[in-house]
Amino acid sequence: MPPNPVLPGSHPDPSIVRVGADFYLATSTFEWYPGVRVHHSRDLAHWTPLGGILDSPRLLDLTGCPDSGGVWAPNLTYADGLFHLVYGNVSTYSGGFTDCVNHLVTAPSIDGPWSDPVLLHARGFDASLFHDGEASWLLNLVHDWRPRHGGSAGLEAIRYDRASRRLVGEPVRLELPPGAGWIEGPNLYRHDGWYYLLTADGGTGYDHQVSVCRSRALAGPYERDPDGPLLTARHRPDWPLQKAGHGSLVQDAAGDWHLAYLVARPQGSRGPCVLGRETALTRVSWSDDGWPTVADGLPSLEAPVLAAAPAEIAGPLEVDGFDGLRLGPQWSTLRRPADPSWVSLGERPSHLRIRGGRSPQSFTGQSLVARRVTGARCSFEAEVDFRPAGHQHVAGITAYYNSRNWHLLYLTADDEGARVLRTATRDRGVLTVHPPTAALPGAEPVRLGLDLRDGELSFRFRDGDRWRPFGARLDATVLSDEHAVEFDGDAIGTLGFTGAFVGLWVWDLNGRGHPADFTATAYEVHP
Repeated sequence: MPPNPVLPGSHPDPSIVRVGADFYLATSTFEWYPGVRVHHSRDLAHWTPLGGILDSPRLLDLTGCPDSGGVWAPNLTYADGLFHLVYGNVSTYSGGFTDCVNHLVTAPSIDGPWSDPVLLHARGFDASLFHDGEASWLLNLVHDWRPRHGGSAGLEAIRYDRASRRLVGEPVRLELPPGAGWIEGPNLYRHDGWYYLLTADGGTGYDHQVSVCRSRALAGPYERDPDGPLLTARHRPDWPLQKAGHGSLVQDAAGDWHLAYLVARPQGSRGPCVLGRETALTRVSWSDDGWPTVADGLPSLEAPVLAAAPAEIAGPLEVDGFDGLRLGPQWSTLRRPADPSWVSLGERPSHLRIRGGRSPQSFTGQSLVARRVTGARCSFEAEVDFRPAGHQHVAGITAYYNSRNWHLLYLTADDEGARVLRTATRDRGVLTVHPPTAALPGAEPVRLGLDLRDGELSFRFRDGDRWRPFGARLDATVLSDEHAVEFDGDAIGTLGFTGAFVGLWVWDLNGRGHPADFTATAYEVHP
């Protein structure tokens, strides 16, 4: 049996759907392009990345979105021969407000073409679509901005007409069990004459859980499963998989049920989670009295596998020589698509040319191409050809969480115009440029590397035929979900939802797009 998580690294809020023999998983992408990352499988255990669905400003505009804003909890379903993708775009979540505009796009194939977005509403987040025969319903948490109202006014459903592609009628408030409190991530299913409502309860941290309630009518009243949560690790701090929650059900061709849900792998007992929230899968059975159950109620350490031909499994080493015309599905870009205005794979064959963008503080116009960190012990390397003309020109490799938390090994120019190598860190907004500085005479390309070893990060560079370590060991927990969360008094300042990335970063603070060329990147997960 393959181990959980089946999608390591930042792949939270999974939405799973089966179409014939094919399973598809969609996950949250937040401020990263392309939006809504999708994977495909035939056996539930081996998943092939297909990249992101929302790959243009026509479908998704992330300009100015905050750290851990953007796309939250997408929902992927299938009806009338079309994939239906519901997604929200969160432009703010501070000061008691959560602005989340929800849209719907459809396509005859998971590869597209995707329709123009249909505006649904901005009443709340975690919207999902439930198809009940010819009828469809949109469910969501109702956000309540008013002080002392707790931020949530419960869950609601509103009819969606698939033929006219619009919402019809007025929202219906779901009658939830007494004391339901703050619940989010609603997914609705119909089974044996019951409506089953799966929700994400307990927040997004170590008290997270998947809960189930049911009703004979869509609007309720709903009764809670008397045996408690379907799945949680909240009472098992020793368990390797924590934060289990936000579930989505799927039925295979044989009629068996499975649950996709998010988990996290902390360092130590409920320690920092550098890898972010990941996707796991487990089998679901039904009790004699009609409730879904999971073995021991705990996140499974092994994923289910169906008797089907597995997909090709990627090894621990991934090398990209940038020989294609498009970035591979492992790459993401920050807040803007990888368009020719700043990214090129054709101007110099077998190189990725990145034109320098704005500063790390900017929420628009940055030039960062990165991939998710998928193992607590991993390495990343890239060769960079860069000729800086001043300190405004920066290019190198980064271990990145968000605008306020990152490490960077970079080439730049000193005040005399000589090319030098340096490291910098931003830790909760405090910027530090570390000693030492290494002179790099000439203009030859330089190979740079980083190594993540549990809670430590170290940089290195290639000097002739050998690697040389560069700078002190750095704190990798700066890149964790827990460290990223900041408060302004009692109010949320910054959320931490994304997990860590490693990648290629270029700045031109003159605003003229001074380029750097990268080649031969290598990412490897170590035991």
